[in-house]
Amino acid sequence: MHQRVHTAAMEVIKKIKVSANIHDMGARKRQRAEAIKEARKDVAIAKLNNCPTSPRKMRLVADMIRGLEVEKALFLLKHSSKEASGRLEKLLLSALNNWEQKNEGERMEEAGLYVKEISVDSARMLKRIQPAPQGRAHRIRKRSNHVTVIVDAKVKQEEVVNDSNS
Repeated sequence: MHQRVHTAAMEVIKKIKVSANIHDMGARKRQRAEAIKEARKDVAIAKLNNCPTSPRKMRLVADMIRGLEVEKALFLLKHSSKEASGRLEKLLLSALNNWEQKNEGERMEEAGLYVKEISVDSARMLKRIQPAPQGRAHRIRKRSNHVTVIVDAKVKQEEVVNDSNS
């Protein structure tokens, strides 16, 4: 008996919501998602997941190129002796290719591309066992990381600054 009353009450509440058009509660969330999508139209993003290098070693290389122009960053990565620089160079080239796909008709040289953001996050850790003296074992943590590179054009930012000063 109690169950039938509960289901009947739920049906009445559903009818009221539909008639009052309350079910459109996610409007703000949708507007925010659209604003984020608009902001990401100008930038190019490239991600490298589960790279088998420790995050600490990758951050050393990432800090070298953060905020630099793309040509200078590629030169530094190409001539760096670090093992992680080869992977980051390939990732940066992928981000440049993504920028070209988004901005057809524009030239990279004229746009003044630079590394807007680069972040290195730790990924999964493979846990291995290393034999130790007297029958013990030490745990080896083989770390990996996720790298995200965002490339943007400096020319567009300068145009906005010039327009606001006028």
